[in-house]
Amino acid sequence: MALRGGAELDELDARPPGKLPGGATPLMRQYRRIKDEHRDKILLFHLGDFYEMFDEDARTASRVLGIALTSRSKGDGSVPLAGFPCAAAREYIEKLLAAGLRVAICDQVEDPALAKGLVRREVTRVITPGTLLDEGLLRPDTNNYLAALAPGREKSGLAFADLSTGEFAVAELTRAEIETELARIRPAEILLPESVRDEEEPYYGRADDTDRARPTYYPDWAFDTETARRKLLEHLRAATLEAFGCESMPLAQAAAGALLRYLEETHRAGMEHMSALQVIEPGEYLAFDGEALRNLEVLETIRERRKEGSLLGVLDRTRTAPGGRRLRQWLARPLAAVEPIRARHEAVGELVREQSLRARLRTALARVQDLERLASRLAAGRVNARDLLGLAESIEAASALAQEAAGASAPLLRATLEALGRASGLAHLPGKIRSTLRPDAPSGVREGGLIADGVSEELDRLRKVRAGGRSWIAEFQAREAERTGISSLKVGYNKVFGYYIEVTRSNLHLVPPEYERKQTLVGAERFVTPELRAREAEVLGAEEKIVALEYRIFCELRDEVAKELHAIRDLGAAVGDLDALASLAEVAADRGYVRPEVDESLVCEIQEGRHPVLDSLMEPGRLVPNDLSLDAEKRQILVVTGPNMAGKSTYIRMCALVAVMAQAGSFVPAARARVGLVDRLFARVGASDDIARGRSTFMVEMVETARVLRAATKRSLVVLDEVGRGTSTYDGVSIAWAVTEHLHEVVGCRTLFATHYHELCAIADELPRVANVNVAVREWGDEITFLYRIVPGGADRSYGIHVARLAGVPREVIGRAREVLALLESRGERASRRSARPRRAKGAEQMPLLAPDEPPASAARPRAPSRLEEALRALKVEEMTPVQALVELERLKRLLEEEPKAE
Repeated sequence: MALRGGAELDELDARPPGKLPGGATPLMRQYRRIKDEHRDKILLFHLGDFYEMFDEDARTASRVLGIALTSRSKGDGSVPLAGFPCAAAREYIEKLLAAGLRVAICDQVEDPALAKGLVRREVTRVITPGTLLDEGLLRPDTNNYLAALAPGREKSGLAFADLSTGEFAVAELTRAEIETELARIRPAEILLPESVRDEEEPYYGRADDTDRARPTYYPDWAFDTETARRKLLEHLRAATLEAFGCESMPLAQAAAGALLRYLEETHRAGMEHMSALQVIEPGEYLAFDGEALRNLEVLETIRERRKEGSLLGVLDRTRTAPGGRRLRQWLARPLAAVEPIRARHEAVGELVREQSLRARLRTALARVQDLERLASRLAAGRVNARDLLGLAESIEAASALAQEAAGASAPLLRATLEALGRASGLAHLPGKIRSTLRPDAPSGVREGGLIADGVSEELDRLRKVRAGGRSWIAEFQAREAERTGISSLKVGYNKVFGYYIEVTRSNLHLVPPEYERKQTLVGAERFVTPELRAREAEVLGAEEKIVALEYRIFCELRDEVAKELHAIRDLGAAVGDLDALASLAEVAADRGYVRPEVDESLVCEIQEGRHPVLDSLMEPGRLVPNDLSLDAEKRQILVVTGPNMAGKSTYIRMCALVAVMAQAGSFVPAARARVGLVDRLFARVGASDDIARGRSTFMVEMVETARVLRAATKRSLVVLDEVGRGTSTYDGVSIAWAVTEHLHEVVGCRTLFATHYHELCAIADELPRVANVNVAVREWGDEITFLYRIVPGGADRSYGIHVARLAGVPREVIGRAREVLALLESRGERASRRSARPRRAKGAEQMPLLAPDEPPASAARPRAPSRLEEALRALKVEEMTPVQALVELERLKRLLEEEPKAE
């Protein structure tokens, strides 16, 4: 039974009337003193088996957690109280964090049984979204990053760390590069100097709150360059930062120092596992803008924000948590150098060919625990016996994996397997762990049952005493039942009253006079005897000594294992690399992917390419493959036209995802693929408004387009799925035309432009490196069939009405839409005979798309149908004979000649 506070909490009820809650009792004074140091956090105050919250914290927790709000006293001096069992803390803490709250854990730091007076309590850790360490609060396959930003003029400093794995990195980047990096790592929390709190324009991330890290404002002095540098050097135990590659990066040092200081304040435990510092250089990786990573659904779907349905969901068949995190990192940060990419391809290729090797590796990987996060908990002193037993099995499995290195030929695969071979330096640990711990050890470390027999002579002796005491109690119960004649007599135990003799009310007249009454129940009485008290002291004394001795032996083992902290973490990193490579190979073998050719060219050639996500979701053979050819020197821009739902977006996204996969080291879904190295990937797809910042849908679209036009280079890949659709037709066509010209004449990058503006097809006649392709359809009367095949040439129709019919728009609306379309098209044809094709004049600011006297189609009003149109509509062709049809045709010809000529 959980004890809610016990005697300590009862002190609240003894508070003198009229006293303020903070000064009423020693317990509340202790609480107030600690709470004053953590005013901005929910303080979880350990009382008995519960975490309690008082005053405003209690009201907030009651609302957020849906738990009862109570009070330990009545009247003006009552103290609001809410709490939950310590055993359920993870679940409740997770809810508090999700509500944007920070949590301070105030634990009992001495044994209540040994405390003289008030139990001593201290805040043992502060939990924020970016400082999680407990497995129950973390996603196994996703890093949980804390980031810090030190703003500068041209560049700013960025530092980020995952406390749960020990990753620690810094960079100095432009604002656009920082947005890209934040989009990659998706930090759970970000530290910013207090001085930027009131900036009107947020310094970091997207405007969409779902994609933005939770900000924590930290004192400016923590970001002071010299102060932060000292903190960084102290943590790394170094006299200079030259060896780490960031000696000349003061802003990065400022961010890193502030981050470390914040972790010290919140984590309040060892951070030895964060000993390696990585410097991020922008040119090392393919750069996404945040929109590209999101719109291409590389890591998660746009709507549900789930891995399933994303590129990561297709490629992730990892068997370990480090492998899942590593694969996510590779896709979020594809490589931007040919040789490292080819090294990954060679490793994946060998695992594709060597099916037996791949199967053995994946089987062994399934036995390996999350060693990176285990090392982090080891540094913090928070591992349990099950963690150590899992470590023993993981080391043994890693040693078995390392034996495969001799047969590997791909350099990267061999190096990864050899890194696992370093587990031989940990070979002494599995035997030590298994000989010390019981195989069925519990998850708790302070309740006993941890240590195997034979480890300690004293422990074995105490266990015999305890066992003898228990057998004596069983004998005592039998003896007393016989002596007193009370057959139902039983001896029991609980934590509050210790050992007792229980007698039902119907047998109370048989109780001997030496029995001392201890407790009254509804249907029974409980008693104790001097003999039972003496034996209780012996048994419980042995039990307490056993628990204390087992914990001491466990701590000694834990400390011995912690000496190998860095080797364990490195082993976990090598496991992650191998698992990610094996996962890519497994998918490639299963889905029939091919190794792409990646080189320094500016081409992108794909034969029979397939969208990887749709390819995985559809039955084999259902997805129509398509070819694609781009060359920045000869065939730079493809204008892709065709109906809605026919596959334009699928086609252009397929190209972008193949580039991402190729540079991440994956094989690709195609018969053949050649990808010239891409330095930056842009994907402007659709748009939504941003009401919070006063931006319409069209404004958001134009901001994203401007980013593409300003940041793209000749080596970039740009994917545009509609530009200008948020405004009027002629404005939109003009913008789309001008954007295409700019990409052709100024930027020169490979571009795929999917559009409904089939008017844009004419630009291919004006610009030499622009080509038209369209999605083929088959027409039969009023019906169309999507063929999903990309063919040369531009579409001359949009087929929007056909798609509206497929969507279930009422028949009368579809009929009227066809009438209006026919009228607008007839007027557009007459106008086009007087219109010049848009040409860019030197110095011209805008190109005329229509003759000056032609009113825009949006201003035209449908006129009444003519006599000819009415006659055609009244014909019943199916009832006519051939002769009747000829007669009607002659009549219609006369009606046409009588129609007034159009001006």
